[in-house]
Amino acid sequence: MYRIISRVFLSIILIVCSSYKLQENPEKSKVLIDLIMQGLNMSHFSPAEIDDGFSKRVYDEYLKRLDFNKKFFTSEDIDQFKKYEQEIDDQLNRGTYAFFDLSIELLNQRIEETQAYYKEILSKPFDFKKNEEIELSGKKLEYASNSTLKERWRKSLKFQTLSRLYDQIVVQEEAKEKNDTTVEIKTFEVLEQESRKKILKRHNEWYDRMSKLELNDRRSTFLNTVSNAFDPHTSYLAPKAKENFDISMSGRLEGIGASLQQKGPYIKVARIVPGSACWKQGELEADDIILKVAQGKAEPVDIVDMRLDDAVKLIRGPKGTEVRLTVKKIDESIKVIPIVRDVVILEETYAKSAILNDSVNIIENIGYIKLPKFYIDLNKSGGQSCSQDIRLALGKMKQEGVNGIILDLRNNGGGSLSDVVKIAGLFIKDGPIVQVKSRFGAPQILKDKDKDIVYDGPLVIMVNSFSASASEIMAAAMQDYQRGIVLGSQSTFGKGTVQRFFNLDNFIKGDAPHIKPLGTVKLTTQKFYRINGDATQLKGVESDIVLPDRYSFIKIGEKEYESAMTWDEIVPLEFEVSFKYKRRIETAQKNSLKRVQTDSTFMLIKENAGRLKIRREQTTHSLNFEEYRRTQIEIKNEAKKFENLRKELNGFGVKSLKLDLSELKTDTAKSARIKAWHDNLRKDKYVYEAVSVIKDLM
Repeated sequence: MYRIISRVFLSIILIVCSSYKLQENPEKSKVLIDLIMQGLNMSHFSPAEIDDGFSKRVYDEYLKRLDFNKKFFTSEDIDQFKKYEQEIDDQLNRGTYAFFDLSIELLNQRIEETQAYYKEILSKPFDFKKNEEIELSGKKLEYASNSTLKERWRKSLKFQTLSRLYDQIVVQEEAKEKNDTTVEIKTFEVLEQESRKKILKRHNEWYDRMSKLELNDRRSTFLNTVSNAFDPHTSYLAPKAKENFDISMSGRLEGIGASLQQKGPYIKVARIVPGSACWKQGELEADDIILKVAQGKAEPVDIVDMRLDDAVKLIRGPKGTEVRLTVKKIDESIKVIPIVRDVVILEETYAKSAILNDSVNIIENIGYIKLPKFYIDLNKSGGQSCSQDIRLALGKMKQEGVNGIILDLRNNGGGSLSDVVKIAGLFIKDGPIVQVKSRFGAPQILKDKDKDIVYDGPLVIMVNSFSASASEIMAAAMQDYQRGIVLGSQSTFGKGTVQRFFNLDNFIKGDAPHIKPLGTVKLTTQKFYRINGDATQLKGVESDIVLPDRYSFIKIGEKEYESAMTWDEIVPLEFEVSFKYKRRIETAQKNSLKRVQTDSTFMLIKENAGRLKIRREQTTHSLNFEEYRRTQIEIKNEAKKFENLRKELNGFGVKSLKLDLSELKTDTAKSARIKAWHDNLRKDKYVYEAVSVIKDLM
C-alpha cells in the first residue's frame, strides 16, 4: 500500500505536461511551479486552501528564510513587498513569479550595499567599554530603515567580535592557570584586532558563497516555502538538494554520526545516530547549534551562515581523524566537543538486552530492552528485523524468570511499520494495532492476528520528546490496551504522517533536456490513527507517568512547526482492554509521583529545565565587554550545578542475560562495548525509576 504511486498525482501531472508544447521549449520555471501546485493540490493528504491566508503564510515564511536576522531588507523594501502579501496565491495559480523576482532583485541590491558596510565597520576598533545592547532574535526585531540598517550591522559585527575576543581571552587565562607556555599571551588590543580580522574573513567567505548562488537556488527556496505551507514534512527538493536530503554522516560515510538541518543562518543537530562516533562520545545532543568546525587542533572554521552541504563537507572525514565542534547548547553556553570520526557500528543500532536489579529497594530480575529504531533488512529474504530480535530477547528473559519488562524507545525515530505491529502483538492476544488513513477511502487497519502472547507480565514503555512515528504507534497501542505504562516526557514527538517522494522528471515524456532535471516533491500522503480513533499527529502520545527532563518547559517536536497538520480523530475500533493491569497502573502513577516530587535528582532536572527556558528566552545581550564577561561566567557557573545529574546510582545493578554470556566471552570487542553500555545504564535515573514502576505493577 505504501509504495504505490498516487494514480491521481500521476494523471494530473501527465495532463499538465501534455498541456505544454515541450518541443517549443517553454520556460522551465513555469512548468515546475505548475507541476508542484497541481501535485500538491491533488495528492496531499489534506491540501491547503490556496487563498489569501495561504499567501500570507508563504509571504511571512519566505521573507524569514531570505533574511532571518533582518540584516538585508529594510522597512522601505517591505513596503514594496506588502502589495504581494495576499497575491502569491494568484501568482501560483498563474505560474508567475512577480513577488519572487522582486525579492531577489532587492536582495541582490542589499547584498552589494552591506558588503561595503561590514568592510568599513571592521576596519576600526570597537569601543567595548560603551554600554549598549543588541537584540539577537529575528522574531523580536523590526526591519531597520534605509538610514538605520548600517547601525544594525555595526552592532551585529561588534557582538561577533566581542564573542570571539572573549573566547580568546579565556584561552589565555586558562593557559596561565596551567602554566601552558605554548599559548602566546597577547594584549587586549592585539586580540581585538585579530578578532576583527577573523570576523572580516568569515564575512568575505560568506559573501563569496552568496555570490555563487544561482537563480535556481533562490527559486528552490521559494518553492520549498510554498510546499512547506502545506505541512512541515512536505517539500520541494531541487536536484542538488535531493542528494543532501536528511544528510546523515553514518553508514557508508565515515563521520560523526549526526543528522543536521539548516535553521536560518545556523546548522542545528536534528538527531544523533545510534552507534555513531558522537553517540559514543556522548556530549553532542539534538538541538545543539554548531558554530565552528576544526580539524583536530587546527584553527576552527566558522560555519554560521554556511550552506548545509558545505558545512557537512567540513564535518565529514576519514575514520580515526578528529573533528572539534564548537557548539551552543540550549542554555546558551558554548562548548568545544572533540569527536573521533568512525563508521557506525551497526550492531549498536540493534536491540540490546540486560537484566536490572535494585538492591536498595529489593527489586530483582527486571528485563530491559533498548530499541534504537524499528529496523528491518529489506535487501535479503529472512534478513534481520527488530521484531525477530525482540521475540528472541523476550524468550531468553522468560527463561530467566524476569519479573517485568522495560522497553526503551527513547530517541527512537521510527522505522518499519510492519515490525511495530509484530512487536505489539508479542504483548497482546490479538487485535488492531494502528489505523492508516489516506486522503480517500476508509482507513486501513493493521492487526496482530497471532493469538500467541510471548510475554504477559508487567510492562513499561519508555519514551521522550524524540520518540517519533513508529515509536508512537507502539506506545499508543500498549496504552490503549492498558497493557502497560508509558513513562517519560509529557508527550512524544507527534509525527503521525507518512511521506512519499515523487521525481518530477518521471512525469515528462521524452528526454526534454531543456526541462529536466526538475527535482523531487516529497509530500504527505497518509496519516496514523490510534485504535481509539485519536491521531498521533501533533499531540503525540502523552505519558501515563511524566518525568521531568531538560525539555519540560520548551516547545519541542511537531508542535514546534507553525505549519504542522492538525490533530483530529476518526471512528474508534473495537478492542479488548487488558483490565489485568488497570488498577495497578493507577497505583503505579500515584507512587511514582510521590517518589519524583521528593527525589533530589529529579528536582535538579526540573530546576535545570526552568533555567534552560529562561536562558533561551534571553535574546538581548550586552556589548560591553565586562558585562558580557559577567554573563558568560554566570552561565558557566549555573551549568556546573547540573554537571553531575548522571552519576552511578547506589545499589543499581546491570548484567547481561545468562544466554548471552557465552558469546561475550569469545568476543572481547563486543564484551567491552556491553560493559560501557552497562556502566552508562547504572547512571540512568529514568531507567531506575522505570524499575520502581515495574515493582508497582507486579
